[in-house]
Formats: sequence, C-alpha cells, structure tokens
Amino acid sequence: MPVVWVTGSSGTGKSTVCAFLKSRGEPAFDADWDGYNHWVDRTTGQAVADPPDPVPAGWLDRFGWQISRAKVEALVAGMRGRTAFLCGLAENEAEVRDLFDLVVCLMVDNRTLRDRLLARTTNSFGKHPEELAAALEYNDRAKSAYRRLGATIVDGTRPPAEVTDAVLAATAR
Repeated sequence: MPVVWVTGSSGTGKSTVCAFLKSRGEPAFDADWDGYNHWVDRTTGQAVADPPDPVPAGWLDRFGWQISRAKVEALVAGMRGRTAFLCGLAENEAEVRDLFDLVVCLMVDNRTLRDRLLARTTNSFGKHPEELAAALEYNDRAKSAYRRLGATIVDGTRPPAEVTDAVLAATAR
C-alpha cells in the first residue's frame, strides 16, 4: 500500500484535499498543521518557534519551510499495509521523497494561485508581496519539475471533490 505525498505550490488546494480525504475516512495528514513542517534558519539549522507574520523583507532568503524526515519515517512505519496521504510542501522535500511510493502534484495557473492566496483565510502565507512572489516563482517551476520526477499531475482548479477523486484514482494505478 502506498504512502502518497500530495504536494504543489501554496494555494493549490493541498489542505482542502487533505480535509476531503479525512472526511472520506482516509488516513490523511496535513504537513503544515499536523506538525511535520517547520521554519528553519538555513544559517544555523535551528527551528524557528515563532516566525514573524508578515515576514519582513529578505526573511525568506534566510529561512525555509522544511519537513522533518523523522516524523515522516514515523508516519510511514505506522501506516504499514494502509494507503496514507501526507499533504504539504517543503523546500527540503528531496530529503524525504524516497519515503513515498507516489507523488501527486496539484497544479493551478498563476492567476488562480494569486487569487487564492490573496483571498484565503486559513493562513496568511502569500498575502505579503515577498511571499506571493516566492509562491508564484515556485509554481512556474513545479509542473515540469514534478513531471521529470514521474509525479501524477492533478488540475487543482477543478472542484475540491473532483481533485480528491483524482488523487484517490492516482493511488489505483
């Protein structure tokens, strides 16, 4: 049974899909909200307990959103024999990619991404111009990068139930 990494730019619908998967009884975890990800000072390697909101200019140059390999390993070990979904994005994803059996990348166009980030109420990431620029830059590179990795690309502009169906269908291949 696969452990699936559901990823994509900030604002592509990862948390929404995670909530839909949970509502359907699937073991699904939100890397941002369930403690898998954290801000790290790239200079010292130390986790940042209380990041500024909004971030000051230049903050994203020094600090990165990273995932804990130990926490992902624990998830994988605990899900033996069951399909599980971890939904998130992390700059150090390459360090944990080997733990996943399948990668699904949610994609949206930049206009949709901009609109979602500026309008969302679940968190403020992407509202600050520097954060928005970083999200759009990442979005521009993501589709081709994930295709090269063999990820399943899912159109995140579709209604959330349909996106969730596509994520579930990807696990059946």
